[in-house]
Amino acid sequence: MSYLEYNVKHTPGGLAKVLYINWALVLLLTAVAAVGFLMLYSVAGGDLARWAEPQMKRFAVGLTLMLAVGFVPLWFWRSMSGLAYALSVVLLLGVEFFGSIGMGARRWLELGPIRLQPSELAKISVIMAMAAYYDWLDVRKTSHPLWVLVAVLIIAIPAFLTLRQPDLGTALLILGGGGLVMFFAGVSLWYFGVVVAGVGSLVSVVLASRGTDWQLLRDYQFRRIDSFLDPSLDPLGAGYHINQAMIALGSGGWSGRGFMQGTQSRLNFLPEKHTDFIFTTLAEEFGFIGGVSLLVLYLAIIATCVIAALQARNRFASLIILGVAGNFFLYFAVNMAMVMGLAPVVGVPLPLVSYGGSAMLMILIGFGLVQSACVHRPRERA
Repeated sequence: MSYLEYNVKHTPGGLAKVLYINWALVLLLTAVAAVGFLMLYSVAGGDLARWAEPQMKRFAVGLTLMLAVGFVPLWFWRSMSGLAYALSVVLLLGVEFFGSIGMGARRWLELGPIRLQPSELAKISVIMAMAAYYDWLDVRKTSHPLWVLVAVLIIAIPAFLTLRQPDLGTALLILGGGGLVMFFAGVSLWYFGVVVAGVGSLVSVVLASRGTDWQLLRDYQFRRIDSFLDPSLDPLGAGYHINQAMIALGSGGWSGRGFMQGTQSRLNFLPEKHTDFIFTTLAEEFGFIGGVSLLVLYLAIIATCVIAALQARNRFASLIILGVAGNFFLYFAVNMAMVMGLAPVVGVPLPLVSYGGSAMLMILIGFGLVQSACVHRPRERA
């Protein structure tokens, strides 16, 4: 039986699709988003219209898109994987030549009234392309050097274009998301060992390039590395962000100062309090208990996706689900590590909690692919 026949036969149609939506996943995503609305209301000093209300509208649009994507058969998204990948690369090239600049980086395209960040699309399109690639590839060739090289190129092209913007955080997420799909597809662990060794060598080269004519990172990125290694070197400059974040995290204690009682955010000590560092506000106001509660919600989303992947009937569905879940994990793991001083500050938002449009919409569209796999999983009819 062909791929198309296998996935069309015995899949639900019409209104029956509503019954097969993974409603547990919908509820968990809504719960996390609600935490975001609450915190955005708090950091705005009780002003609903400033950040919380626009975020609610974006989530409503994203949730609608997620369900719409979920109602479309997964074989359609598989057939569109190559086009989605090509579109993301073209848009990234468009950013290179026509992108608008904000906060020292060229990351956005102005398409009439729409302001699009193509690197967010690249995160999902790379996962789609990789899942389709390994679904097409003979399992026996998964670890063959030639086919591994093809997979590496699929990941590297959008990651390189994103790094040039420069956007190190998003480039790392693209690399990580694609790499996880390779891991889930069964690529030999020896390749990952080589990558780890290569990354170690690359880090050495990057650090050695500082102050030379061939410097590989911008000065502000090197300052971020310095502040990560020792925030006290420049407490009022490069180390300011992480120092204030650590103060907020520590002052929350077990149960926090209380809703809208966080001094670090209310007195504007926290940088980017509504985006990258919003977790520190949560920890200050709701303490260790609040931070762990959010982490539990995130892990519940991952667990729900893993269960769905185990129930999937074909390789593409499993890889799509695990790829989206893995990308989501990298989002919150990198952000939390960043604000706790365990990783350099690379500008990765807290998923569904930080203020932002492109990231939220693409995350929910990604989970729409997960819903499509759940809804259209072949089921025997009575």
